[in-house]
Amino acid sequence: MLRVISGIVPVTEGAIWWFAENITTAPAFHRAEMGIAHIMQDRGILATLSVEENLILGAYTKRTKDKREELMAKVYEIFPILKERAKLPAGTLSGGQQQMLAIGRALMMEPQLLILDEPSLGLAPIIVDEIFRILAALKEQGASMLIIEQNLVKALQVADRGYVLETGRIVLQGSSHDILVDPEVKRAYLGIA
Repeated sequence: MLRVISGIVPVTEGAIWWFAENITTAPAFHRAEMGIAHIMQDRGILATLSVEENLILGAYTKRTKDKREELMAKVYEIFPILKERAKLPAGTLSGGQQQMLAIGRALMMEPQLLILDEPSLGLAPIIVDEIFRILAALKEQGASMLIIEQNLVKALQVADRGYVLETGRIVLQGSSHDILVDPEVKRAYLGIA
C-alpha cells in the first residue's frame, strides 16, 4: 500500500488523490516533488556515500545550495549525531543512526506527507524510544505522517488516528485512544485479557 501511494508500485485498482489532484498515474519522482516522502523498511541508505551526501540526495528538489544548507542545519539540529558523523560513510552507522539518516534525508525534501514503513524494525528499545520521541516532536511541528508499525502502542502514542489491518483489510479504525482501549485490540495485539 505504501509503495502504491509513493508511486513505486503501480495502482491496479482505484485512484490516489493528493490535494484535489489525481496522481494515480504520476511517477514516483513527481509525487516526491509534490511533497510525498517515503522512508522504506530497508531505509534505502547508500552505504558508500557519506552521511552528508545521503542527506543532500534528499534535497534533490531544492535547487539552491543555500536552501540545502538551511535544511541540513535543521536535520542536524534534530539529529546531532548525524552532524558528528557527516563525513563518514553511511554504512558505518548503527541501525538506529541509519534510521535517523533515513528520516533526515526525507525531511530534506520538506515533505507534506512523511510515510514511514516500520520505523522501529530491528532497533534496540532505547533507540525505538528516541525515534518515536523525534516523530512526536515532528508531529508537534505540524508534520503529517502515515506510519505502518508493528509496535502498536508506540505508533498510537504519536498518531491521531489508527487503522488495524488484517490480511490487507481494515478491521478497526478510530482515534488512537479508542483503538488502544478496544478490548479486542488489547487481547489480540497487546496480550491483555
